[in-house]
Amino acid sequence: MNTQNPTGGHLGRSVVLVDAVRTPFGKAGSLYAGVRADDIMVRAMRGLLERNPLINPSDIDEVAIAAATQVGDQGMNIGRSASLLAGIPNTVPGYSIDRWCAGALTAVTTIAGAIAMGQYDLALAGGVEHMGNHPMGDGMDPNPRYLAEKLVDTDALQMGATAERLHDKFPHLTKERTDKYALESQTKTAAAYAAGEIQRDLIPVAIRTPELGWGVATVDEPPRPGTTLEGLAALKTPFRAAGRVTAGNAAGLNDGATASLLASEERANELGLPIKARLVSFAFAGVEPEIMGYGPVPSTIKALKKAGLTIDEIGLFEVNEAFAIQVLSFLDHFGISDSDPRVNIHGGAIAVGHPLASSGVRLMINLARGFELRPDVRYGITTMCIGLGMGGTIIWENPHFQGTGKGK
Repeated sequence: MNTQNPTGGHLGRSVVLVDAVRTPFGKAGSLYAGVRADDIMVRAMRGLLERNPLINPSDIDEVAIAAATQVGDQGMNIGRSASLLAGIPNTVPGYSIDRWCAGALTAVTTIAGAIAMGQYDLALAGGVEHMGNHPMGDGMDPNPRYLAEKLVDTDALQMGATAERLHDKFPHLTKERTDKYALESQTKTAAAYAAGEIQRDLIPVAIRTPELGWGVATVDEPPRPGTTLEGLAALKTPFRAAGRVTAGNAAGLNDGATASLLASEERANELGLPIKARLVSFAFAGVEPEIMGYGPVPSTIKALKKAGLTIDEIGLFEVNEAFAIQVLSFLDHFGISDSDPRVNIHGGAIAVGHPLASSGVRLMINLARGFELRPDVRYGITTMCIGLGMGGTIIWENPHFQGTGKGK
């Protein structure tokens, strides 16, 4: 049945987020130095299924797993190989996704499209990135035509340089503002940890180091709760002499995995499954590769149009913090203040990390928790920038909403 959803977008069947989890994130090659990428992914998948015992794994219709570098322990069709390693029956198919940073986000939207069309009822989507095993750009061979035919500038192939370009484009978004935003991300993350908000969705992972032997990762490694504005101001600018992008106002290089369960609302209700968010619309858009971080602006404009909503009707935002300047350029476009309390209420990637293809589901995890805390909010957004000049946005509806109309 093809129906129009209440907000104006067109969906076949209602698609819902049943649950989502992630592993603790580590610094690249540190916390997970002795762990394979596929094993990190397997632990996230198993943890997700373990805490949803009403789901029979054989009833899963599909598994879609993303990785930005699909070689070695992130290769061999990780969607299928990790599924088998996780103990999901071999009758359940799986595939891999690559849209760089938005890999897991794309796994979710691809699966959601199939559910809405009526082809799937229940599916698993997620992503993994072990940047310690696979540094950014590992094994890449950019076609020389990119530069020879002036399709892109050299800066387009270096994410930090694209962030500096955003500073050039928006000089009023100063380094001081990005440092202040970065500090707030660290502060919010520390507060969320203190309140026990983040730990609820972390799946412990067995780790091993030559010095300490076996152990268990239970918390994120990257956060720096002692960060100060003075310390941020003193950091070097590695992407440009006298630049504005530093290790303090950007996400680090990280390892980690995420996993989510999506279902048709009908099947979720039949099985008695929880509903954490209801998908309203999604969109991807392109921008100049040299200002990659601006991608969430046009993708959000498209997603809002498809949903029949305005930005003022969005009550919570989860914006991936690849770089503080990227978040501020998004907020600036829509007239949202740098410290708007609706934005990244539990902090973001500047504090907890950004293991590339996994991060889209982390945004969903945080938004779902935000929905629980804010029943007065009806709609929320997860959005992120993507390498080579793209953005991706999903608009979600809060199943806990207590109110009428489209109110925030």
